[in-house]
Amino acid sequence: MIAIHKLLFLAAGLLVGAMPGARAQPGPVPAGADAAIHRLGTAFVRASGHVGLSVGIVDHGQTRLYQFGSTQQGSPQVPTAQTVYEIGSVSKTFTSLLLAQAVVEKRVQLTDDIRQYLDGDFPNLAYAGQPIQLLHLATTTSALPDNFPDPKAFAGVPADSLVPLLARTAASYTRQQFFQDLRQVRLTVAPGQQPRHSNVAGQLLGYILERVYQRPFAELLATKLEQPLALSPGTAAPSALAATGYNDRGRPMPALLLADMPAAGGLRYSPADMLRYVAHQLDEQQPAVRLSHEVRWGTPATQAIALNWVVSKTVDGQRRLRHSGGTFGFASFCDLYPDQQTGLVLLANESDPATQDALQQLSEQIMVALHGEPPALLALQAALQQRGYARAPAAVRQARRQHPELFLGEDYVNNWGYTLLALGKLPEALEIFKLNVSLYPASWNPYDSLAETYARLGNRKAAVANYQHSLKLNPANTNARDYLAKNHAAPAP
Repeated sequence: MIAIHKLLFLAAGLLVGAMPGARAQPGPVPAGADAAIHRLGTAFVRASGHVGLSVGIVDHGQTRLYQFGSTQQGSPQVPTAQTVYEIGSVSKTFTSLLLAQAVVEKRVQLTDDIRQYLDGDFPNLAYAGQPIQLLHLATTTSALPDNFPDPKAFAGVPADSLVPLLARTAASYTRQQFFQDLRQVRLTVAPGQQPRHSNVAGQLLGYILERVYQRPFAELLATKLEQPLALSPGTAAPSALAATGYNDRGRPMPALLLADMPAAGGLRYSPADMLRYVAHQLDEQQPAVRLSHEVRWGTPATQAIALNWVVSKTVDGQRRLRHSGGTFGFASFCDLYPDQQTGLVLLANESDPATQDALQQLSEQIMVALHGEPPALLALQAALQQRGYARAPAAVRQARRQHPELFLGEDYVNNWGYTLLALGKLPEALEIFKLNVSLYPASWNPYDSLAETYARLGNRKAAVANYQHSLKLNPANTNARDYLAKNHAAPAP
């Protein structure tokens, strides 16, 4: 099963020349990396209706900025360092960094019950005696709903009318309405159990930080982060420097204007601003930065979350922290490799269901252009070529004898399998999904992906068996439940 942030971007024609007007800043880069980044960025803006793209790189203190496409359809204006983009949910990393600073200053503790910072009683913000803690708001484990107002309020609205209505609602939704809606929440699971995207949690954390510091969020952001890092005001209204955002059909989208609290997704910055922010995030000598990068839920082998950063390991065991964002017409991706002192930020003025994943894939390709394929991965590729995909576990053992740092995370192997599927290599993909099941036998998603591949190969019996096991491990797996129902197969007892 392809979960969020796992869809693959397989750009065609990566060998085309650089688009006229694509610009880069001077600075040392590995031989061939600059040309490769130009090819990748050019392919991105030429594919799937994308419009403009800014790619910022911080590598061992050196910064580089690449610009592609246009700030507006039909215009030759290439983005610049000062072009302003909406960054969507990447805003949450700014908010959680402010929370980390409050912890460093001993104003709060991550385990504090959030209700001590709210006016009035909120008995509903607990489940079976377990309250929502500050930590849960910043690790997507609060069990709060994703958005206020309830999306059910927009059921039946025609698709062409939905975005303008949502934009107007966001622009007029007040603090009073937020807390009225918060009182109606009923938790269905205990906080801290399972990650689930929640803009409500991000907004609430912003309100709590205002209460802690007795200052408006915009002022807090300015004094704690923007002024020290020389960033432009991220809460400012769109200016003449703002790019125009588009949807997947090339239609201009309204700006995301949040009436009262931008902490969850309402910030907007330029590539120059975001480069400074990425450089700050790579400086783990800063106590708040270091604290915000500590894993608070899960494990990097399967799924891990720090303070709003998704944490994983690369194939050679290096730490990786990432976050993406999307608004009506913009998409963003922030990618940090603190052990390698490298960070990337990618900003696009087009948003569709796959854009954030496309930016992630592009970021990974740029990392290869900068640093090359890790020796551990090259050793694994050589072992697979020698032994064949049918003996993938033996190939892994062989590669690890040469490179003990070889790390195969669940998501990495799953994405590898889906890449092979997209290339039409079903037998090879099947073996990689089998490998993932052998590496992570207690995880539901590898069985789901293996079942999907068996189904594509026409092996219904094996597909049913693996979907049944996936559903047993995760009763909420609707993909497995739907397949079993369509094929008149009962869930496993």
